[in-house]
Amino acid sequence: MSNDAFDRLMASTDPPLIVVTTVAEDERAGCLVGFHAQSSIDPQHYCVWLSKANHTYRVALRAKHFAVHFLTAADLPIAQRFGTLSGEDTDKFAGLDVDVDEHGVPLLTACPNRISLERIAMLDDGSDHVCLTTRVSSAETDGAFEPLRVSNAAHLTPGHESDERAIQP
Repeated sequence: MSNDAFDRLMASTDPPLIVVTTVAEDERAGCLVGFHAQSSIDPQHYCVWLSKANHTYRVALRAKHFAVHFLTAADLPIAQRFGTLSGEDTDKFAGLDVDVDEHGVPLLTACPNRISLERIAMLDDGSDHVCLTTRVSSAETDGAFEPLRVSNAAHLTPGHESDERAIQP
């Protein structure tokens, strides 16, 4: 298989970006995610793939509840904050308006298009990401929006490279 062909195919799909937030034992975490999808209609399930290099992954190992914030075309600064900073060194939530849901999960006030999730399973197939399969607990929307896409944020430098993934989380 040609990696170039795969890369061109994936670039052509240009998926929307989201920010995933969670909390475990009062430790908040959040990261920019490009790998995510609805995975069931009835019941409503959603899958999110987290990089093993991210602080959010390590918190997610202990978390049961998550929020997915769908970014709009105007949310590049939020994508930059959650995609280029490491939660190990920085409080990504500092200076942002943040609410919390009934499980303590941080909700970004500036991102009203979101779903709340409960983890059902986590799949680690040995690659650089793990898949969280979740049940949708609730959904909120401000109406139709133009999503922020991977191509809009391609210039951002990740807070961690994929080869920095945790061996022992």
